[in-house]
Amino acid sequence: MIGTTARLKIQNITRRFAGRAVVDDISLKVRARQVTCLLGPSGCGKSTTLRCIAGVDRPDQGRILVDGKPVCDASVSVPPEARSIGLMFQDFALFPHLTVAENVAFGLSGNRASKRLRVEELLERVHLSRFVDDYPHELSGGEQQRVALARAIAPRPKIMLMDEPFSGLDNRLRDGIRDETLEILKEEGSAVLLVTHEPEEAMRMADEIALMRDGKIVQQGAPYNVYNAPVDKAAAAFFSDINVIRGTVRGALTDTPFGQFLAPGVPDGTEVDIVIRPQHLKIDFDRDGRGPDPTPQDGIAARGVVQRARFMGSESLVEFRMDHDLSILKATVPSVFLPKMGMPLWLTIRRDRCFVFPAR
Repeated sequence: MIGTTARLKIQNITRRFAGRAVVDDISLKVRARQVTCLLGPSGCGKSTTLRCIAGVDRPDQGRILVDGKPVCDASVSVPPEARSIGLMFQDFALFPHLTVAENVAFGLSGNRASKRLRVEELLERVHLSRFVDDYPHELSGGEQQRVALARAIAPRPKIMLMDEPFSGLDNRLRDGIRDETLEILKEEGSAVLLVTHEPEEAMRMADEIALMRDGKIVQQGAPYNVYNAPVDKAAAAFFSDINVIRGTVRGALTDTPFGQFLAPGVPDGTEVDIVIRPQHLKIDFDRDGRGPDPTPQDGIAARGVVQRARFMGSESLVEFRMDHDLSILKATVPSVFLPKMGMPLWLTIRRDRCFVFPAR
């Protein structure tokens, strides 16, 4: 169960380099047993935020609190080793001259017997007990990642910071190791802040996503809400391919080939972008004469001509050139659907899955 009080609290931190705000007035809370993902493109300030929290860099302003106590503010800067914060990076940074057991024990205090018990407990939990006396170069990438995890959680940190820790693993291993890692971290009671540039990873792992852009958090919330209620077109596009239909507002309405869309509060003459994801663009099979219309509630249909169709494994991607303006729209269809190039088909859209934003 996720704790009710914030274990990690960041208040209005800013970090500048050469006068430019790389991290710009960020605030964030993470509770025990909660996984929060800092998600965004490379260079948006994610890793710098982690460095400030860890104590290896100091923000120019703002406060960082652990269990309600400041570890960094205008007058306090607790050293990294005293913050009860664990770190995991893409580079596992294992000591090549130490055995697996010695790597895991490296950050532990106490007598030899207590350290040995903790090492044995953790290696059993990450299924590496048989490698206790091996060296890192004798292990696979996935095994090295689990050693790095065991070493990071050995001192029982209150907070775990993870910077793209799974990106070096191949796809066959990644999902299983990610799930296993999060299970262990939640059992340990850690508050987890994970940095990634991969939306799929954030959706899979996070209890909450903080979407970053240009040093700012532009949207924050549960994965479902961030995905289904994007704050702007760029936020929608970060999570998936999008189709964009341009329109002009007249009387709070925008005319499109798929009917009118509401644009409340938008001045007349303003151009807007109507954004829809490919999975919400539907093929109207009834108009094509190939079977019942599966989505008659979706409204007005528009005709397009197939330009390309590709099978992607679990779905098919079909590109259409629309009759009304020769624009290209993309639709995804579950399973196999590969219509021939040049074939005309009618399309409808999921109105409840369309977003209207001012054009930029």
